Amino acid sequence: MELTVVWYLRMSLVYFIAGAIIGFALLIWPSEAGYYISAHVHLNLLGFMSMMIYGVGYHILPKFSGRHIYSPLIMKVQFWLSNAGLIGMAGSWPFVSRGSEGTAETILILSASMSLLAVILFAFNILKTVKAVQM
Repeated sequence: MELTVVWYLRMSLVYFIAGAIIGFALLIWPSEAGYYISAHVHLNLLGFMSMMIYGVGYHILPKFSGRHIYSPLIMKVQFWLSNAGLIGMAGSWPFVSRGSEGTAETILILSASMSLLAVILFAFNILKTVKAVQM
C-alpha cells in the first residue's frame, strides 16, 4: 500500500479518537458543549470519515479502473491541505463560537478554504483516474 494512503488511514483514526474524546467531554461538561460541537463534528466527518474515504478511494479506485492514480503529487498536496484545513477549523471553531472576532474568524475561513480545495483536488484526481475507457 502506498505510504500516502497509509497516512490518510492513520490520520483518519487519529481524528476518530480525537472526535470521540471531545464527544465524551461534551457529556461530562454540557455547559461547554455549544462551543465544541462544531469541532467534534468536523473531527468526525472531515477527519475520520473523509480521511478514510480518501485513503480507501486512493487505494481501491485505481485498482478497480485498472489504472495508476492520475497524480500522486495531487494526492500528497491534498493530504496536507485537508489536514491543515481540518486542524485549523477544529482549533478555531470554539473561539468563533465564543464570539471571538478577527484572528479566529480569519483562521476558520482560511482553513475551510483549504478543506474545500482538498475536496476538489480529490474529486479531480479520482475523476481523472477512473475516466471512462474509450470503446
